[in-house]
Amino acid sequence: MLSTKEHISTNEPEKEYSQLVSLEHRKKFAQFFTPFPIAQFMAKWITANKKLQTVLDPAFGLGVFARTIRQTNKECAIKGYDIDEYIWRQAENFFNHEKNTSILLKDYMFNDWENRYDGIICNPPYFKFHDYENKTTIKEIEKKLGLKLNGFTNLYTLFLLKSAYQLNADGRAAYIIPSEFLNSDYGKMVKSYLIKNKLLRYIIIFDFEENVFDDALTTASILLFANDNEKSEVEFINIKTLDELSDLQEKLSSYPNIKSENAIAFSKLNPEIKWRAYYQQQNAIRFKNLVPFTNFGKVVRGIATGANEYFTFNKSKAIQYNIHEKYLLPCITKSVDIEGAFFTKDDFANLREQDRFVYLLNATEPTQSSLKKYLVKGETEEVHKKFLTASRNPWHTLENRPPSPIWVSVFNRNGLRFIRNEAKISNLTTFHCIYLNMFSESKVDLLFAYLLTNISKDIFNDNRREYGNGLQKFEPNDINKALMVDIAEIGKGDEGKILKLYHEYRNSVLKKEPKENLLEEINSIFGSIFIL
Repeated sequence: MLSTKEHISTNEPEKEYSQLVSLEHRKKFAQFFTPFPIAQFMAKWITANKKLQTVLDPAFGLGVFARTIRQTNKECAIKGYDIDEYIWRQAENFFNHEKNTSILLKDYMFNDWENRYDGIICNPPYFKFHDYENKTTIKEIEKKLGLKLNGFTNLYTLFLLKSAYQLNADGRAAYIIPSEFLNSDYGKMVKSYLIKNKLLRYIIIFDFEENVFDDALTTASILLFANDNEKSEVEFINIKTLDELSDLQEKLSSYPNIKSENAIAFSKLNPEIKWRAYYQQQNAIRFKNLVPFTNFGKVVRGIATGANEYFTFNKSKAIQYNIHEKYLLPCITKSVDIEGAFFTKDDFANLREQDRFVYLLNATEPTQSSLKKYLVKGETEEVHKKFLTASRNPWHTLENRPPSPIWVSVFNRNGLRFIRNEAKISNLTTFHCIYLNMFSESKVDLLFAYLLTNISKDIFNDNRREYGNGLQKFEPNDINKALMVDIAEIGKGDEGKILKLYHEYRNSVLKKEPKENLLEEINSIFGSIFIL
């Protein structure tokens, strides 16, 4: 089915496969193929090992790494693993002329622990913790490596840990994986292991404007390992174009005799922090009098129902099932329903009249016969057996999540989006909730004025997570652990000026004529106080 040998030095096999195999199938097995120039770069790091005799590819796919290795090394033994029988058969046909290449239809995570390799090269499956049998797989890694891992650990980092364990003396490894783990909570344990074994030499972060992989919403990084005693540091390198990758290739060809430009000693690497601090300029360093965000409030996620289609209602659905209004909780269910920075009772009424889904079923003490019938319908459809509903008693109750005065967006492309919840209604996980402490409750307008500024967004961005194509995400703890200016340092005079501008801006927004120049003036006042 695959292309002939004349296409061995391109991504033509992967392109043909993608045209013939559905996207659903490829997503099921997390098949996002490595661009050939990147595969070449990684393969050259491996083949530069003069002792190279054995090579492992734990997620073989169609063998793009094997093809690039064969461009310079025809003799080394290459072993590959894959769990998709369909792609395995295509790869077997493509490499049937290769006497030194073997491809096994087995799960790498549960096989081959006893072997070591001179070269390991991989683009592992990008499965998050809920997309694979994470408990079984994590238990296997913990048992073999003596680690204790976070239950939210993504599969690609487990591949990485096992491969680091299997690297021979003087061996080299190259992995291309999302850079997400460098800045996530579950990545702390992974980073600790990488610091401890001291095999990591380079972390190359792609800062391309477009995705590296087709159909994959992710950023990418290349990790290069060497099991030698030549380095006691890790160099962080940012790459914006493939041309820069070619220049880097020339530099790395001189390893280990390379002068590092942005290297951090293993002894100074901190696994507890986001490693973005080692490879990107931090905005917070431009400001003074910064304090933890938790000095003023706490961020938690919105309500998670476990079955939004069942639990969400609009007026029409409530009439259809004859559900009384007392069993319906006003709630924002989609971020697109919120346009401005202020959400009022009038805004909610407009959404309701437009028949938007702005209610949640709140079936506490169900006495209405039609409501009982709807709950039976849910059980017939096995809604009560879903992951979240099965953990609740009774299954149809909602989480205890009172309305918060401020919402904050989960995903964004232009910095965090904050919403003043003046309607005092609930929200689903499309937004996070910000609850204020006793001090900041009386300063809510001043705090919200700050949250609307570019200064606030710049500082928060130090804690962002990146998913490719400019998409950013903030988990609740990303904001809780972030810094912000200490609004207690603002004098009465400046506070008065800020609040006057803030209320003028609010009025302009409610009139559907937002005056952005007022936000610029507010930002300027904060800058005059807190910029170094």
